[in-house]
Amino acid sequence: MNLLNGRRFVMVSSTASVVDLERPTEFDYWEADGVVWGSYTGGTVTHGRFVGTRDGDVVSIAYAHALAAGGKAGGQSNSRIETDADGRLRLIEEFQFEGDETRHVSVCTEVVTA
Repeated sequence: MNLLNGRRFVMVSSTASVVDLERPTEFDYWEADGVVWGSYTGGTVTHGRFVGTRDGDVVSIAYAHALAAGGKAGGQSNSRIETDADGRLRLIEEFQFEGDETRHVSVCTEVVTA
């Protein structure tokens, strides 16, 4: 089952930065046979990519992105997949930037298109 394939998420909170709820970071996910990949943009990010794996309700990825303020960032994360009462998926992500020991947490909610 390719649970995340073709799904879009938006960031609703993060301990690493302020989330602009009118223009949040958006993530597009793809999945095949347990391999997960995708892209993201918005907020503090101009262009980002990630790749990793999903094992049950845990997604482990490595990511890299260009920053809107200039420069780049990358790191690793583990997300727990939850299902909201309305059936949308939510990702609770614990992540860490390369070269920084600080652990951050973000929450992303699935965007359902009509």
